[in-house]
Amino acid sequence: MKDFVYSYPTKVYFGEKAAAKALPAELAKTGKKVMLAYGGGSVKRSGVYDEICGYLKEAGKEIVDFPGIMPNPTYKKVQEGAALAREQGVDFILAVGGGSVIDCCKIIAAQAVTDQDIWEMEFKNHVFPTSYLPMGAVVTASGTGAEMNNGAVITNEETEEKTGVLGAYAAFAVLDPAYTMSLPEKQVISGAFDTLSHCMETYFGSPRDINLSDEIGEAVMRWTIRNIRLVKQDLQDKNARSELMWASAMGENGILKIGKVTDFQAHQIEHQLGAFTNCNHGQGLAVIHPVLYRHLYKENVGQFARFAREVWGIPAEGKTEEEQAEAGIRALADFIREIGMPTSFTEMGLTDKSVLKKVADTCNITAGCCKKLSRDEILQILEECW
Repeated sequence: MKDFVYSYPTKVYFGEKAAAKALPAELAKTGKKVMLAYGGGSVKRSGVYDEICGYLKEAGKEIVDFPGIMPNPTYKKVQEGAALAREQGVDFILAVGGGSVIDCCKIIAAQAVTDQDIWEMEFKNHVFPTSYLPMGAVVTASGTGAEMNNGAVITNEETEEKTGVLGAYAAFAVLDPAYTMSLPEKQVISGAFDTLSHCMETYFGSPRDINLSDEIGEAVMRWTIRNIRLVKQDLQDKNARSELMWASAMGENGILKIGKVTDFQAHQIEHQLGAFTNCNHGQGLAVIHPVLYRHLYKENVGQFARFAREVWGIPAEGKTEEEQAEAGIRALADFIREIGMPTSFTEMGLTDKSVLKKVADTCNITAGCCKKLSRDEILQILEECW
C-alpha cells in the first residue's frame, strides 16, 4: 500500500427526510443570500424544489435562483453562475440535482471569488484555487458521487475539451433516496453503472497487489451489481435505490482510493467522446469498458482473474488465470446487456464515425491500469466500440 493522508471535509446526511435535518443545522452557519442551483424542470415537477425553498425560507434566507444547468455542464454555464453570484452578493451555493449540477457549482464556487479565469489558471498555469464560496449539495440523482469530492467534469465548448477541473468540496451532502424515486429507469441504471465504473477504475489502478481498499471495492462492486438487478426487477424498490445511493458515495469518497494510484482511462476516453457528441456518460462507459479491458488484461492477468472470482463469482477450478480474466470481462459484457445498456456506439445513436479520430487525438492519456496506451491503440479501441 502506498503512503497516504486521508481527511474528509463533507458531512453526509443520509436517509429519509435528511434535508429536514441538514438544512436548518447547516444553513445557520451561512450568510443570508443562498444561490439555489438546479437543472431542468424535474426538481420542480417532483416537489423537491418547493420543499427545499421552504427550508431556506424557514431559515430566513434570501433565494437567488440559478436554473438550467445542463447534463455535461459547460464552462459558459460556470461563468454565468459565477457572474450571478458576484452580482447578487451570494453567501452560499446550494446545488440541488445530480452530478452535473453539483460539478457545475463546484467550479462556480471557485470562479466567483477570483478574477482569474479558472480554466487558464488550472490548465495553463497549473495553479489550483484555494478560496471558494461555501456550498452544499442535495442529491436527486445518484451514481456520479459528485457530492463526495472536489473534482468536476466540465465541457469547454471553445476548446472542445471535456475534462476534470478542481473546485470546492461541499460542506455537507443530503442523500435522501426518496428524492431519486421519480427518475426514469434509463437514468437510474446509467448512474448506477457509473458507480460500478468508478470502482473498477480505482480497483485496476496501481499497485497491483491487493490491499484493504481493493477488498472494500470488491464488496461495493458486488453490492452495486446486486442492487442494479433489483432495481431492474422493481424500479420502485426503495431499499435497492438507497443502497445504490450509498454505493455511489462510497465509490467517490476516497476510501476505495486509499493507498492506490487510480486509472480512470475509460473515463478519460468517454469524457472526450462526450465533448464531441454530448452523449450519455454512463452509456458511453458501458460500451468502452469491456473493449478497453480486452486490450489491457494480459498486462495484469492476476488482478483481472481476481475480479472474475471475487466480483462475478466465477470459479477458478479448471481455468488458467488468463481464462479466468477473460471470463470476468465476458461477465461484465453480459451484465451490460442484461441491464439494457448499449454495447456499441451505434446502439447509443452515434452516427458520425469520423469523430473517433478526434477523440483519440485529444483525450487525456493516463498511465492506465496496466500500461499507458498510445493514441493509435485508443483509436483501435474506439473503432471496436462502434
